[in-house]
Amino acid sequence: MTAAADTPVLELDGIVKVFGGLRAIGGVSFAVRPKQIFGLIGPNGAGKTTIFNVVTGVYKPDGGAVRFQGHSIGGVAPWRIALAGIGRTFQNIRLFTQMSVIENVMVSAHHTASAGVLGAMLRTRRHADNERAMRDKALELLDAFGLAPHKDEEARSLPYGSQRRLEIARAMMLEPKLILLDEPAAGMNSREATKLMEQIRWLRDRFGLTIVLVEHNMQVVMGVCEHVHCVDHGETIASGTPDEIKRHPAVLAAYLGEEADESEVEAAREAVDAAPKPEGEGEEVLT
Repeated sequence: MTAAADTPVLELDGIVKVFGGLRAIGGVSFAVRPKQIFGLIGPNGAGKTTIFNVVTGVYKPDGGAVRFQGHSIGGVAPWRIALAGIGRTFQNIRLFTQMSVIENVMVSAHHTASAGVLGAMLRTRRHADNERAMRDKALELLDAFGLAPHKDEEARSLPYGSQRRLEIARAMMLEPKLILLDEPAAGMNSREATKLMEQIRWLRDRFGLTIVLVEHNMQVVMGVCEHVHCVDHGETIASGTPDEIKRHPAVLAAYLGEEADESEVEAAREAVDAAPKPEGEGEEVLT
């Protein structure tokens, strides 16, 4: 699947999704440029994860169009969308908890093996070469996320924040062109969240990725995203740069409520203004 350089990597055009008469998404449109770090925000129940599920084929849209690199993918099977180049993580962690950390990462790449079932049974040289290449790639990703020392431990033994990073590393084994991160900073402390911002930038720069981020941690959103799209009750209420979004009255009302007084509004602005900016932007080694 190829596209012109100026074609948006991901484009939603008037997406609608209805569940039993409830309009979960009501005509959302946005476009994500190549190698952009794009934030999708909104209060709980705004429809953010539903949008991710439409993009990845979990839900078929009831209206509008979804295009990936200029090609329509609305209603396409999730496995086809994944192989086309869209990876994702989930709001609720989904790991193989009894498998080792490195096995969790390697399992995503077995579709690329060329030795086949017979080769695996006979333990041929091609099979061994495939396994070595997958292991080397998995170790590179684990090292980038600070998980290499835990490669042989069971995934369930990792702290919550480390499990979040492991899920991102596993998604990267699919060699995606676009990755959707659903609340990657959930459960992380401030130090871990700051490190995550560096890792997200590293992923974009190292692999030429386009990244769409759903996140409630506004310090992460404002510290790493280049464009932010805000939805509420399934509809777009604002779209722009982080600086524009954090001062947009409709966004502040959605998060704080219509009755918020000026002191609450100012406190919210100060909180996002204090967002830590990632250091060493563009560096290829994270330790």
